[in-house]
Amino acid sequence: MRILITGGAGFIGTSLIPKLLDEGHEVTVFDILLHGGNPLIPFFKNKNFKFIRGDIRNKADLKRAVSGKDAIIHLAALVGFPVCRMNPEVARQVNVDGTINLIEVCNKKQVILYGSTGSNYGTIDGICTEETPLNPLSLYGETKTKAERLLLMRGNTIAYRFATAFGVSPRMRMDLLVNDFTNKCIRDGYIVVYEKHFMRTFIHVSDIASSFVFALKNLDKMIDNVYNVGSDSMNFSKQRICEMIAEKTSGFVHFEEIGEDADKRNYIVSYDKISKLGFTTSISLSEGIDEIISVLNVMDFQNIYTNAKYF
Repeated sequence: MRILITGGAGFIGTSLIPKLLDEGHEVTVFDILLHGGNPLIPFFKNKNFKFIRGDIRNKADLKRAVSGKDAIIHLAALVGFPVCRMNPEVARQVNVDGTINLIEVCNKKQVILYGSTGSNYGTIDGICTEETPLNPLSLYGETKTKAERLLLMRGNTIAYRFATAFGVSPRMRMDLLVNDFTNKCIRDGYIVVYEKHFMRTFIHVSDIASSFVFALKNLDKMIDNVYNVGSDSMNFSKQRICEMIAEKTSGFVHFEEIGEDADKRNYIVSYDKISKLGFTTSISLSEGIDEIISVLNVMDFQNIYTNAKYF
């Protein structure tokens, strides 16, 4: 297939590209390169890889990129509540208006696979399924929820609500919870954690990438539906995550009883729907933490890997 990845130079995209190329697909990345393009360099040696520099807010750029493509994997976004809170207008322009642009320039035969988020659920009592009413608590969640609804209304779309990502990718991010906590335990020797009872669910970035490959192989079964993507075994409290990291790093964890976390997400998610189709994750939280610890030995922290910058 001829596949376009919007935002393909990011954390997920740079893990997805090699998997798609290995499957024999022709892959084009469309990205503004806000965080640079170095992670893409190894892919240019593959004749099936192409790159188009452009802004999803520019419909002319996007129209040129989608031309002749069979499927679009839509990852372009301002990701995470901190960067969206810092830049609310840009967040709406990119996450919502950019998605509207994509809908308008695509023809009805082109499949869109959308990288949505479990942040759409907010705080929920009980277990979240795909039928659970959405209750986003942040501007990030609000924009992703709106974009998801627009795409599902358009049709010929699969929407993935991902668990919180972690792990190592060619374009690293250290502002993700597991990555961030591991980094702080090693760099500072300790972490301070608020609201330790909050529940979150996690997925390694490589498994996120694999889920898109899975969707492309199962379009007939999955089209025009939304799926939670992760593993039931990866629902953890913040306390348990910190304990696992501390055991591996000898870092000190202080659970603060006074004060609160700005991130109010607190939910447990069911992944039964996609599991019944045959998708499973392969990398555990423990394995991912070990991987992060190894990479931290060679990373340069003069330029912190985070999404909340450049604005």
